[in-house]
Parts: sequence; C-alpha cells; structure tokens
Amino acid sequence: MKTFAPSELIINDDGSAFHLHLRPEQLADKVILVGDPGRVTTVASHFDKIECEVQSREFHTITGTYQGKRITVQSTGIGCDNIDIVMTEQDALANIDFNTRTEKPEHRQLTLVRIGTCGGLQPETPIGTFVASVKSIGFDGLLNYYAGRNEVCDLDMEAAFVKHMNWSPLKGAPYVAVADQSLIEQITDSSLADITGGGFVKGYTIAAGGFYGPQGRQIRIPIQDPEQNVKVEAFAYNNLKICNFEMESSALAGLSALLGHKAMTCCMVIANRYAQEMNTNYKNSIDDLIKLVLNRI
Repeated sequence: MKTFAPSELIINDDGSAFHLHLRPEQLADKVILVGDPGRVTTVASHFDKIECEVQSREFHTITGTYQGKRITVQSTGIGCDNIDIVMTEQDALANIDFNTRTEKPEHRQLTLVRIGTCGGLQPETPIGTFVASVKSIGFDGLLNYYAGRNEVCDLDMEAAFVKHMNWSPLKGAPYVAVADQSLIEQITDSSLADITGGGFVKGYTIAAGGFYGPQGRQIRIPIQDPEQNVKVEAFAYNNLKICNFEMESSALAGLSALLGHKAMTCCMVIANRYAQEMNTNYKNSIDDLIKLVLNRI
C-alpha cells in the first residue's frame, strides 16, 4: 500500500490539510465552491446551522446544514492553479487516512458545484444569464501535467478547436474537460419548482489562464492573436457554442473526473464581451443563483 511522504502530502500539526487548514471530519460530501472568500459568508447565510468555520489565506470554509443537507462552502480564490490545491486537498481529506498516510480502502465521492461569475460571449448570454458549463476548454494547461488526461477529455473537440483557432504552440496545448452530466441535469432541471425558475443556457466555457490577455483584453500590451475572441465566438461543435470566459471550470471538471468525483460549474454573466457591457453591481443578484444551487445540490 502506497504511503504518501510528508513532503508530498503536507499535514499540519493539528491534523488539517496544509493549505485549506481543514480536518477530514469538517468536509461534507456536498461542496459548493466560490472564488471570492466573502461569498462564502453569503452562501452560509442561508444555512440553518453552522458547524464550523475555517479561514486560511484565500481559502475560507464553512460547513453547515441547509434543509437537512450537510454542505461545505469553500472559496478557491482566482485561477486553475488554486483549483489544483483545493481539489487535491479535498480529495485527500476524503480518501486518505491522515494518521497512516495511506489511501482508504473505500472511495468517498464528493459532489462539487462551482458558483462563479463570468463574461458572456454570445448575443444569447446577456448580463444576468445563468450559464452551465457542459465542457470547459482549458487555456491554463493544468490537466496536461496529469496522467490519464486523455481518458477524461474530449480529444475530438480539442483537435477541432486547435484547428479552428490556428492555435499557437507557444501557448501550450488546450484541453477540453467534461463536466458530470448527471450533476448538470440535476442542477439545471427546469421542472423543479424553486425561487428562481432555474433558467440556464448550456454551452462550452473557456477557462483562461488570466483575466486580461488570455481573455482577449488589450490594455497596454498587444495580445498574440488580436482575432482570438472573434474566432472563439464563431466556434461551434455538436450544435453548441462557447458561451463564456471564466478561470476555474476546466481544472475542476478535469481533476474531479480523474479523482472519481462529480463536478460542474455554473456562472452568472456579469459582463457581455460581445456587447461590451459590464455590471459591477452584481453581488445582490447572484444570490438567486446561490439559492438555486442550494436547493438542488
């Protein structure tokens, strides 16, 4: 049985995971992920009971109950590199015995829903739209560091995207991670009665490796491909288009699939790049998406 060395799986003196500072018993099977540490408090404000609260760096965690469901809400900060930390340490909390540093004999599956904000890329994704990411195109390259990435990615779509974009190899290979289909259907089921009605646009998402240049924004530095976003908006595959830019969905979907967990990302559009519009006062309206996910997870 493999033993994970202290230099590889770092456990704090109090028995918690190195970055998250969470102990195994503090993690629920149902997890909501948000980027902003402040949004953790917003989500937890709907809980009937709070069990524990832990904060370390950008990783703010609250575990409690909502309508009888035990749920953990945790912030990841910004970017796929942070998702690498969060997913690896959450899986370790669930599936590694911290006392013996060995893998547990029975796999514990987590259900993870990321609630985020994004930039819409199509006329049908105006500000306020809820987008469910069916597949995510990772510009970040994270999954390429892991064995088995081909088994959890859509390789045909990757090839079609690279050809369509005339992709520069200097950027590193993009990958197409697939979200858990059953979880998408559960969260987007419009037949369920709740406070929002639950309307979603389903499509593809680009998880960019940055907010400015990787998403086609030109401030003072010109970008490598000035036509990037025009080509992104025009890409279609199996009758779906790329709906939005964000920065975490590809790593979440890909790592969860490799680790045997169920995960998806749903975002509210706060900027429409196509129409060049932005809503900076979105924090109140995203509460509808939070309540929808809490009801359906």
